[in-house]
Amino acid sequence: MTSRGDVQKETEPHVYLSKEEVKEKIQSYNSSVTDKLKMTLNSNGIYTGFIKVQMELCRPITVQSSPGQGTCAHSNNETAFYLPNDCVNTLHISSTNTVREVIEALLKKFFVADNPAKFALYKRCHKEDQVYICKLSDREHPLYLRLVAGPRTEMLSFVLREHETGEVMWEAFSLPELQNFLRILDKEENEQLQILKKRYAAYRDKLEEALGGVWKPG
Repeated sequence: MTSRGDVQKETEPHVYLSKEEVKEKIQSYNSSVTDKLKMTLNSNGIYTGFIKVQMELCRPITVQSSPGQGTCAHSNNETAFYLPNDCVNTLHISSTNTVREVIEALLKKFFVADNPAKFALYKRCHKEDQVYICKLSDREHPLYLRLVAGPRTEMLSFVLREHETGEVMWEAFSLPELQNFLRILDKEENEQLQILKKRYAAYRDKLEEALGGVWKPG
């Protein structure tokens, strides 16, 4: 099973479906749906439906107002806000919506002020008892992927994550955003230093206690 860092590159070719094939797949999809989140085919060939996206964010997001969940990390004009790892959001989108538009819609729904370029959408697939994580390009269409895979999230699920540090286009961020990142990094660094200090202090106490027992006169 892959970890957060085990991201696979997409190697499967994109298969374009005819209107009749889309109609048949939607009918098959809707017949298998168990949560009432069905797809609808419009007369113009565009179809709409729902996708669920799990938020796997390691760092806090900058919110414009408190959504009422998570943990506050910093407060100024804006708030650095930690989302719980098990947070899953359901979006109603169309077959024309791209990955970039889905990311923007997710951030808007959570009142996130961070630049969308900071985030990436991944798909998690199950194949031969293995789990693969693939980063999606900005031009891909998540609802099409959902349709082809079927409604079972065990076969395909979507995950929102931060870009890896080397992938972030830092020049796309404003000066206040970059300053906020530095504040968050300073806070995380201080927290990790405090954890390390407490850990080594505990080790030192145990060693001194052990040494005291060894050298204690009989």
